[in-house]
Amino acid sequence: MIHDTTYTNKEVSVFFNDLLGKPFSIIKSLKLGGVGSKRMMISQVSPGFSTIMNTVSDINYGNIELREKGILVHINKGLKNFSWAIPFYQLHIYNTDTFSIHTQGNFVKFTKNKLFRENKKFLGKLVDLKIENNKLYELY
Repeated sequence: MIHDTTYTNKEVSVFFNDLLGKPFSIIKSLKLGGVGSKRMMISQVSPGFSTIMNTVSDINYGNIELREKGILVHINKGLKNFSWAIPFYQLHIYNTDTFSIHTQGNFVKFTKNKLFRENKKFLGKLVDLKIENNKLYELY
């Protein structure tokens, strides 16, 4: 579910809107205190994503965008942009030596440095939205 989003593509936009819901309105995003993270350094990705990473020793950056039913992980490779759509019900977050996002056997690991600490509040919002979404599907 990773797509090249360097240029606007209606098919990809419709796919993201169907899977993750439409982007938050301006009023809702102001109430949430923002729906996008600052950039974070990517330390490692799953083998399936190795083709979208910089091959030379450049630093790879990514950021996260909140949607109603999931998140978009944006990865920059040179002048190209790639977006990975992850619904909340498939999202798994691990906070160890690195901050990692896993789903369907793929992952992206972000380094914990100054850039990560700037996103601490945003990541708390992400976890809260995931918990709220999971409550909608509880059976008991």
